[in-house]
Amino acid sequence: MGEKVKLSKDGSSIDFVQSESLATSPKKFRQSPEVEGFYRFIFENDLQKEAFDILDKIINERRQKRMQQKMEEKMAVKAEKESVKRAAKEAQMAVVQAEREKKRIALEKEKSKKLALIAASKQKKEKELAKKAAKLDADKAKKAAAKDAAMKKAAEKKAELAKKASVKKAALQKAADAKKAAAAKAAEAKKAKLAKLQAAKKGKSSKAAKPKKTAPKAKKKKKR
Repeated sequence: MGEKVKLSKDGSSIDFVQSESLATSPKKFRQSPEVEGFYRFIFENDLQKEAFDILDKIINERRQKRMQQKMEEKMAVKAEKESVKRAAKEAQMAVVQAEREKKRIALEKEKSKKLALIAASKQKKEKELAKKAAKLDADKAKKAAAKDAAMKKAAEKKAELAKKASVKKAALQKAADAKKAAAAKAAEAKKAKLAKLQAAKKGKSSKAAKPKKTAPKAKKKKKR
């Protein structure tokens, strides 16, 4: 087996002749000619410490590399988890935002619907009030017209009654005046009659007091 270990002239490198078959287990790997030659080379050249340092350095480097790789893998997994978590959170936030927007739109629609109903109700009430006011105004105007007509009719009736009363009063006054005139005339006639009677009576009394004179007989005229 010694012929398989070849050292360079300056001793800086070892040239191993690889076997044609590969080791299939750790035991066969340790018993492989390459490993056996490597160990023999280290032992023959008293390089156990250097080999230990080199192997320890390699092991540490590989360990650090594995640790770094594991850390990177962990960081990658963590980053992926955080990314997934952030994406899920963003998706959840988007869903929440969408739900909020949906609720807001629904509330705005409900509010608009309520406002429209309130406006329609208010408009309806205003129309009803305007209709009632117009009806009241019409009734008031009708009543005022009826009142004016009644007052006009009453005034006309009053005027007619006043006219009739005036005519009646005039007729009564005329009749009273005529009666008064007739009474005055009758009184005057009576007075005149009484005066005449008194005069006649006075005349008779005066004639009775004086003696009667015989009137001379008239001479008869001789006929020729």
